[in-house]
Amino acid sequence: MSSGGGGGGSAPAVQTQIVREAPGIEERKLGLMDIGLQLGQQPVNIPQVQVAGPTALEQAAFQQAGTTGVGATTQQQGINALLGAQQAAAAGPNIQQFYNPYQQYVLDEINRQAQQGVVRTQGEAVQAGAFGGGREGVQLAEQERARLGLIGQAQASGFQQALGAAQSQQQLAAQTGVNVGQQLGQAALTQQGMQQADIQSQLMAGGAQRALQQQQLDAARATELQRAYEPFQRAEFIKNIYAAGPTSQSGITAATTPTVNPLAQTVGTGIAAYQAYAASQPKTIVK
Repeated sequence: MSSGGGGGGSAPAVQTQIVREAPGIEERKLGLMDIGLQLGQQPVNIPQVQVAGPTALEQAAFQQAGTTGVGATTQQQGINALLGAQQAAAAGPNIQQFYNPYQQYVLDEINRQAQQGVVRTQGEAVQAGAFGGGREGVQLAEQERARLGLIGQAQASGFQQALGAAQSQQQLAAQTGVNVGQQLGQAALTQQGMQQADIQSQLMAGGAQRALQQQQLDAARATELQRAYEPFQRAEFIKNIYAAGPTSQSGITAATTPTVNPLAQTVGTGIAAYQAYAASQPKTIVK
């Protein structure tokens, strides 16, 4: 029976491989990261969003729109004209003002001529010796009837003329009042329409001016934003250049060997020598 002792072996070596960019490229990329860190830590001044206010034309339109009663005076005048026409149509014709001022001269002439006839009749009766007789009375009565008839005709003719003129004047006044009232009412509507058209025109022109001012404000804000973010764009541009450029890598290998116990190494060496000697000797068979 044989026996032998064994010794402990050494642990395997540990290798660590580090793959890095080439020194120049790595340095530049690290610098870019530093720039990005500084930019990220620096607050960006975001310009305020501005809204363009009403223009002078829009303000004028607002004030004009707040003015009420446009055309009210004209409309009231039209109403008064219509009321006057109604009153003129309801009232009787004013005949008196249309009487012929020479009517009295006509009547006076009729009476003068009738009086002359009476004088002639009486003179003829005196000459005939029949003054105060019945025949004279009949002639005088006939002359009086004729006088009154002429006066009646003259008065009737004057009345008819005055009545016709008064009626024509009444109708003309009524129709004129109606026409004027309608025209004034239409004028009031025209004034209101003109005001509305002026308001719309001012609003459209003012709105166009305000839109232009808003575009200017938006453009100014967009410019400020571009200026604020311009450093970030340059950093992004440099990053893209680095990403698209050639790459190179370098490797570093570090090996770590564990330390060995000297006593264990000596014992192991002796055991190995003994085993080699035993293997070289012939074996003896005992019976």
